[in-house]
Amino acid sequence: MNATITGWGKCVPQSILSNDDLSSVVDTSDEWITSRSGIKERRVSHVNNSDMAALAGKRALAAAGLDASDLDYIIVATCTADRQIPSTACYVQAKIGALNAAATDLNAGCTGFLYGLSMGHGLLATGQAHKVLVIGSERISSFLNLEERSTAVLFGDGAGAVILEATEESEGMQATLLGSDGNGAEALTAHGVGTEFIGSEMDTAIVMDGAEIFRNAVVRMEESVVHAAEMAGWDLEEIDLLIPHQANIRIIDAVRRRVGVSEDKVFVNIHRYGNTSAATIPIALAEAVAEGRIQPGYKMVFVAFGAGMTWGAVALEWGSRVDPIETIDDDLPEPEMTALEMVLANQKALHT
Repeated sequence: MNATITGWGKCVPQSILSNDDLSSVVDTSDEWITSRSGIKERRVSHVNNSDMAALAGKRALAAAGLDASDLDYIIVATCTADRQIPSTACYVQAKIGALNAAATDLNAGCTGFLYGLSMGHGLLATGQAHKVLVIGSERISSFLNLEERSTAVLFGDGAGAVILEATEESEGMQATLLGSDGNGAEALTAHGVGTEFIGSEMDTAIVMDGAEIFRNAVVRMEESVVHAAEMAGWDLEEIDLLIPHQANIRIIDAVRRRVGVSEDKVFVNIHRYGNTSAATIPIALAEAVAEGRIQPGYKMVFVAFGAGMTWGAVALEWGSRVDPIETIDDDLPEPEMTALEMVLANQKALHT
């Protein structure tokens, strides 16, 4: 049995934090941020991570024409869970009414969604599940340190989701390649979060060695695309659409050039959302379908690199349907503060 995507959905908060907004509280500028990252704005959530994940999941279910009770498994890829205990997936399960489904989180940083796809594929291929909801969802704005310009400007909040279903057709996931190197774990981490910091006075903050991440991301993502295509039996020229993790436009461009994929075959939306970690690929996928960038039978590769260090790629042949079976009107409640006000409130809470 193979695993094919039959539903897709996203949830991005309404509140937009522009580069100019950040420039009012951080020593930076729109030109500095845009030239180094490609980011123009990002979203800031006023609701819990699980609320965004649940809404993205509901939209994916509607697109697949399924009810939540049809699900056998829910996988949430996140590094910003609502709580340490229980998993965010359990909250999602309750919020969407999927009480027949098992539920669990996984954390592979920005590569988490691809790890989730691999896990879902395994469940379907072995007959342990028939319908799996895989979500990438993050509320990273909660951990931003405005005194760290190199990281404060990069991250945003959001969620994306897909429905994986078992199929005997040739469509769906053709190859999966995953990797990790824990020797590089300190290159991207969150201080002040976790049992290691109990009793510590260390402030909560994301810490990143940008140069180290850049070098490794370009090499590992290039290798992953090439090897995943080979495993699928494709020539690189056959790839119809490459959806990379949206971390930095320079990384995306470097990987594209090294792989030899033309610019029109790469989906980019980093300018709108920044780096939403495990959510970037499923958000981009949902937008690519909506914009007509994906057609039946398209050969696609998802590729990512993240904290851990982790990396991976998935080669997938799209099925016959590019229109959602159903849509829903559900949305997040309206925020009571602006994005900048929320970021400043988070900063105050983290450092008092």
